[in-house]
Amino acid sequence: MQPDMNSGQYPTPRPNIDSIRPYKPGKPTEQVVRELGLRGPIDKLASNENPLGPSAKALAALRRELGRLNLYPEDSCHILRERLAKRHRVDMESVLVGNGSVELIMMACLAYLRPEDELLMSSGSFIMAKVGSMVMDCRLREIPTKEYRHDLDRMLENIGERTRIVYLDNPMNPIGTMTTRRELDAFIRAVPPQVLVIIDEAYAEYITSKQYPRSFDYYNDNRNVLILRTFSKIYGLAGIRVGYGVARPAIIETIGKVRIPFNVNRAAQAAAIAAMDDKAHAARSRKQVDAGRKYLSKELEQLKVFYIPSFTNFLLVNFAVDSQVVFEGLQQRGVITRPVKQYGFPNALRVTIGTQPQNKRFVKALTAVLADIQRAGD
Repeated sequence: MQPDMNSGQYPTPRPNIDSIRPYKPGKPTEQVVRELGLRGPIDKLASNENPLGPSAKALAALRRELGRLNLYPEDSCHILRERLAKRHRVDMESVLVGNGSVELIMMACLAYLRPEDELLMSSGSFIMAKVGSMVMDCRLREIPTKEYRHDLDRMLENIGERTRIVYLDNPMNPIGTMTTRRELDAFIRAVPPQVLVIIDEAYAEYITSKQYPRSFDYYNDNRNVLILRTFSKIYGLAGIRVGYGVARPAIIETIGKVRIPFNVNRAAQAAAIAAMDDKAHAARSRKQVDAGRKYLSKELEQLKVFYIPSFTNFLLVNFAVDSQVVFEGLQQRGVITRPVKQYGFPNALRVTIGTQPQNKRFVKALTAVLADIQRAGD
């Protein structure tokens, strides 16, 4: 039972706080094991983590920092920003590092949104931009997707005088689809200058398609964009939280004013720097995902289960039955997936592409669950 915050026994929060639905991440493996008493291999295919783990270079860098944890980290993330600036051929003043790219989404909302403003996004996009708009008590306008992709034409039609931020995840999470370079180029050129376009590219490193946008060209063209990347996915550093944003220096300076001091710990900074150098690990991770995506796509087609073709390390799988029943059945068999009802897909699960043994166990478990459902319906 939740306490009545308006009873006079507690400090009164801002009126909009009660309406906020906090982001709920997938359950960690340890919690699922405790709750269900499971034994044997547990495959967490819920959070789009890299099943190969961090690179050896990143782990070595972490170990070197363990004896220095009594010292505060470098507040400006100078070395990491310097390396990122060199990689993307931008000025250091155009790079801001955060406690995951999620923090940067929230910081942008804090810096730019007032109650009379509006945030515009697709209805099937990563939910943290929506949470940010609710925290700032501004108007949220969600545009339905078109064939599971951003409907950029309709988004342009809905940009108004109150619009301050447009959020685009590319690829989309949890859908996995991609906006092409031609489409995004035209969109960015048409967006009015008072609007900040956040381009969230958390899964960019998995994409090899020549049609993928060159988003840093928008920065070079002095467009008002904030490009987000993360070390949580292909670099396998989700547990230590590092993300970064690239934008024109004036935008970075504005967002940086709401950054808390020492927001990225010293171990995370060291691991991120080392991970950038391990191109072989990133290539192995990409190859593993490509192979796993082909395998799972083929198996799902054989099972006659609908899925959305993906450019990422996950698949959105839609079922003809209640996905909660499928989710629970998979969990009982040691496979953890991600329900996505909060994203507007009540009969779907998001499934991370794992190692080949994990993928095979998922297919085996799913086959058994679907057979149980069919028998129960006969």
